[in-house]
Amino acid sequence: MKASAFVYPWDVNGDPEAGERIAGLGVRQATLASAYHSTRALTPRHPRHRVVTAEHAAVLYPPDSRWRGRELRPYAAGDWAPGDAYGEAAASLADAGLEVHTWVVLAHNSRLGAEHPDTSVVNAYGDRYPWAPCIAQPATRAYLVDLAAEAAVRPGAHGTELESLGWYGLAHLHAHDKTGGVPLGDAGQYLMSLCFCPTCREGYGEQGLDAEELAAVVRAALEPAWQGAPSDGGWAGVEKLLGEANATATRAWRDDRARTLQETAVAAVRAAAPADFQVLLHAAPESYHCGANAGVDPAHILSVADGVVVPCTGGAGLLTPFAEQGLDGGVLAANFTVVSGMGGHPGALAADAARARGLGATELRLYHAGLASDGDLAEVRSALAGL
Repeated sequence: MKASAFVYPWDVNGDPEAGERIAGLGVRQATLASAYHSTRALTPRHPRHRVVTAEHAAVLYPPDSRWRGRELRPYAAGDWAPGDAYGEAAASLADAGLEVHTWVVLAHNSRLGAEHPDTSVVNAYGDRYPWAPCIAQPATRAYLVDLAAEAAVRPGAHGTELESLGWYGLAHLHAHDKTGGVPLGDAGQYLMSLCFCPTCREGYGEQGLDAEELAAVVRAALEPAWQGAPSDGGWAGVEKLLGEANATATRAWRDDRARTLQETAVAAVRAAAPADFQVLLHAAPESYHCGANAGVDPAHILSVADGVVVPCTGGAGLLTPFAEQGLDGGVLAANFTVVSGMGGHPGALAADAARARGLGATELRLYHAGLASDGDLAEVRSALAGL
C-alpha cells in the first residue's frame, strides 16, 4: 500500500539528513508544499532552527511572468522559504529515492483578504473572512486556476495534491482563536459560511432568491444558536434552519461554483503538466462542506481528477462514498495525522491502515513527517514495515 508523507521545504533545506530520514520511514512518496498558507511550525530535528514562522500565504518558489501586471497574484515567501525553497527541497527528496508530488493550498489566504478585502467571503451579518477568498468571483477564480497550474507543475514533480479547492467558511485555525464558545454544528457552520458578496448576491438571484431576504432568514435561523440551542446535524439540519427551498437554492449556486472551479483548475494543471502527471484533490464527500478538504460530489470529482485524499484521523468512514463509485484505477488515499501532539495516533497506524484498506483505500497519506516527534516517527516506521 503506497504511502506518502507531507513535508514542508523548511523541514528539508539545511538538514542534510532529512531526505534519508523521510525515506527511511518506509514511504515511497513525499508530498511537498509548493504553495502554503501562513503557519507556525515546529521543526524538532532541524540542525539550525526549532520553530519556523511563515508570516503569510506564499508560493515557495519564484513565480513566473504570468502574474505581471495582475492585481491578484501570489506572494513570495520571506526568509522562512527564500528563493526556490521548493525546488531545493524537492531535489534533496528525489536524491533520497522519493517520488515528489506538489502540495498546493488554494482558496485559503489571509494576506490576499487583508490586501484585497473585496475578494473575501462576507457572511449574513456583513463580516468578512479574510482567510476565505470567495470562489464565485471571476477574478478570484482566474487567480486560483493559474496558481493551481503554476504551483502544481514544478520541475520534476510526478503529480500534485490540491487542497482547499472549494469553499472556505467560518471554521479556520486562527491565532488565539476564540470562536468555539457557541456549538454551531454542521448546520450553523454552513449558515455562517454562506457568502453575501455582490457576486453571490447575484448568484442567489439567479436561483430565485432575494439576497436581503435570505440574509435575514439566515440571521433569524442562527439566533437560537447564539442562545446555546443545539442544531440538527448534516444537511437535514441546514434544511430545517433555512427551509428546504432556501437551502436547496443556496447549495445549487455554491455547488455549481465549486464544481466548475474544480473542473477548470484540474484542466489547467493537466494542460501544463507532462504525461502521466497525477492530479488529486483533498476532499470530503458532502458538497456543502467547507474547508481544506473541499466539499465534493464523489461521482463528479472522480470523473474530473485522478483521485482524492480523504481525512481519516477521526475515522475512515468518509472513504465509503468515494469507494462506492468504483475507482477504475483512481486513487483513494486515506489521510492520517501521525503527530500525537496534534491528535494523531501513530501507534494505531497499522490497524487504521488495514481498516482503511478494507473500506477501499488504495494509498496512505501521513501528516506530517516534519512536525512529528522521533517517537511518532518510530511508530510510523514500525507500522509501514508491516504493511
